[in-house]
Amino acid sequence: MTAVRPNSATPAGVPPSAANGQTQAPMIARQAIVDASHKVVGYELFDRSQASGDHTAATDVSLVFNALSHVGEEDLFGKLFLFVNCTHDSLAGGHLDLVNPERLVLEIPPLDDASPQNVEHRLPILAQLRQRGFRLAFGQYVLEPAYALWRPLATFVKLDLTLIANSDLKEVVKTARRSTDAALIAEKVETAEQYDRVSSLGVQLFQGYWFARPTLVKTRMVSPSQAHILQLLKLVRNQASTDEIEEVLKKDAGLAFNLLRLINSAGFGYAREVTSFRQAFMLLGLKKLFRWAALLLTATRADSSPATIGNMAVVRGRLMELLAEQVMSPEDADNAFVVGIFSLLDVMLGVPLEQALETLTLPQTVMNVLLRKEGPYAPLLELAEACELGDEVRFNQACQALRLSGQQANWAHLQALAWADQMVNEA
Repeated sequence: MTAVRPNSATPAGVPPSAANGQTQAPMIARQAIVDASHKVVGYELFDRSQASGDHTAATDVSLVFNALSHVGEEDLFGKLFLFVNCTHDSLAGGHLDLVNPERLVLEIPPLDDASPQNVEHRLPILAQLRQRGFRLAFGQYVLEPAYALWRPLATFVKLDLTLIANSDLKEVVKTARRSTDAALIAEKVETAEQYDRVSSLGVQLFQGYWFARPTLVKTRMVSPSQAHILQLLKLVRNQASTDEIEEVLKKDAGLAFNLLRLINSAGFGYAREVTSFRQAFMLLGLKKLFRWAALLLTATRADSSPATIGNMAVVRGRLMELLAEQVMSPEDADNAFVVGIFSLLDVMLGVPLEQALETLTLPQTVMNVLLRKEGPYAPLLELAEACELGDEVRFNQACQALRLSGQQANWAHLQALAWADQMVNEA
């Protein structure tokens, strides 16, 4: 039987902090937006990793990307609207190409200089966003004469009750209804009296402490190696072959996880389930894949080199793939790799495996073996674990179940170890 390398640890022996690039995602808070019956219709997202005065184009991009990539108990991009604050510099960012526009409401700030030339200069960008399907929300500033060109683009107008005197509120609501077709949202509603006042004027959407305070969303991220992201960027830039790109994705558990997480998130908006890496990046295309990898690079720690668990997951995946190729179909071999690389996801994320797998869309046969050790891939996973532990009994039983000789299994294990070592050396 193949000797186990000294640095190969069992999942139970490694704390969650030792996972491959596991890091706490930037803190994201969200505040509910409700209708007249107090039903939640959407959330506004806030980046709590930044001071309130540090809102920039870079933080806009980071917030949307991390909302797409986070691993939590629920998908931030669900069926409800997500409102995100923007700067004008971030509105042309490529990160918006990765988002389903039907889910996102872009909150547009006023201009520092609302001259007719500046307002008109920004109009094409805003119109293009609306044409792509994004909804736009403006503050009550859009009711000022200077912003008349922007009003037809408004899906929502947010009325900040801290900036509008009670005596002026009725006239502001009347002006908004007369000059736009937008739905009105009363924000910063902090008392029952404020709610009664704006609702009596016919406002139907509300946001503020009287309904709900912003709450932190528990998020985690799995960060891949920066070296592998750079390698992927280089391949995409050089329009490398599908096989070359797939090879890089399969050699980093963090890259693999983040790609499938993105492609199957509600925020991406693809209707079909994507279960293979090849299908995922072919669906994205080279342009979007490059943008995604570039954003992932900015969100990844500089010291997130492959750690024990991430490396073990890669070895498992490759070993199971090589064994499956000898006794199963090519499609089964792809699935076997997925089983191996995600079988340690609970340790990488520090959450129960069932919860971790809720963030992915995987074939039922893959889910069965990961959660219940059932199905055709179960003996492959059993054999991989036996190789790691040096368990001769389990090793022999798994070989018999797969009708493979010990020599075949040992050779595949050596190949998988060499493949993973090559990855580290290339990085």
